[in-house]
Amino acid sequence: MKTKGKHNEKRLSAIQVRTIKTPGRHPDGNGLYLVVEPTGSKHWVLRIMVQGKRRDIGLGGLSTVSLADAREDAYAKRKIARAGGNPIEERLAARRIMPTFSDAAHRVHAEHSPSWKNPKHADQWINTLTQYAFPFIGGSPVDRIDTPDVLRALSPIWLTKPETARRVRQRIGTVLDWAKAAGFRTGDNPVDGVSKGLPKQTDQDEHFGAMPYADVPDFIVALRNFNAAETVRLAFELTILTAARTSEILNAKWAEVDEKNLVWTIPPERMKAKREHRVPLTLRCIELLKSAKSLSGDSPFIFPGRSAEKPLSNMVFLMVLRRMKLDVTAHGFRSSFRDWASEQTNFPHDVCEMALAHSIKNKAEAAYRRGDLFEKRRQLMEAWATYCTSKQVKLKIRHPKSANH
Repeated sequence: MKTKGKHNEKRLSAIQVRTIKTPGRHPDGNGLYLVVEPTGSKHWVLRIMVQGKRRDIGLGGLSTVSLADAREDAYAKRKIARAGGNPIEERLAARRIMPTFSDAAHRVHAEHSPSWKNPKHADQWINTLTQYAFPFIGGSPVDRIDTPDVLRALSPIWLTKPETARRVRQRIGTVLDWAKAAGFRTGDNPVDGVSKGLPKQTDQDEHFGAMPYADVPDFIVALRNFNAAETVRLAFELTILTAARTSEILNAKWAEVDEKNLVWTIPPERMKAKREHRVPLTLRCIELLKSAKSLSGDSPFIFPGRSAEKPLSNMVFLMVLRRMKLDVTAHGFRSSFRDWASEQTNFPHDVCEMALAHSIKNKAEAAYRRGDLFEKRRQLMEAWATYCTSKQVKLKIRHPKSANH
């Protein structure tokens, strides 16, 4: 019950503040507390409601903030909160100059540059933002950028340059994530909801429907536990870990696999470029193949369908993704791999392109290129497998109810 009469505030005196030694929170009233740590140190904390949420705001240590100063600061912050403002954000704004998106992007680029030993990748990262994002949001303070602003930057290239647009979207998101971590922004990243305002990319570009590479590790965790046939789950994970095309996986035969030397050799007639392609197999790939072997029986196919003489349907991965309520394609995981390789590793461009069995566009260079950079590609694919299978983040996937439940 509330006590009648005078409001209970200013409980502490200057003498008490100096002499209190009992660890814990000692109230002065109206949410102001003197906190005494077990070590004996003392500091002020204000507990108030800020825009509907209870927040604790540190006001400084007793050595620099007196009782009178703490009461004055607490009063000012309560006044801001009662008016609907956010005293935490206002304090941050007072302490530092709010950077523009352009300033923040260059700071992020500078912080990441030491890990980008390939100058070309580093240049591409900032140049795409300079060309496509800065004209729209470059001069905007990072705390003022919202989904419509990102939408204006992406709309002109969304259909005409889908891969570039997707990279720009991801890099804008990286800059705004940094701004939030640095205390310049609050709330959700506006990039997360921008796809809802963009037209669907209806072309058949191989990069359509790609999952951001940061979500791939948890997708694999979810896939392993998903209510789908084991053969399908094994085939899908192998597709991701090898960065192969769907048709190359579904039509793969046991005769193409050399488990001893950890190589899968795809014959020319099954390759888009009509050239033999060797795929380095990681230990996780071998585990998947061994599990598939126990299910395939006498079929020549690694992943047979209903009949041992035919492979799985080319629709199986699409159906899994639809049931997971994910707006991506199986083919798009090749783009996820390529983005990861460009932005998170130092492997040369040619190694990454050959991992995808892409042709060398420069005819003069192609004429002199005889090898397939296999050992370097093995290192790349081992790094990709490690990335995909060693992290577990939080990707929300809706699982359909099993028929057995």
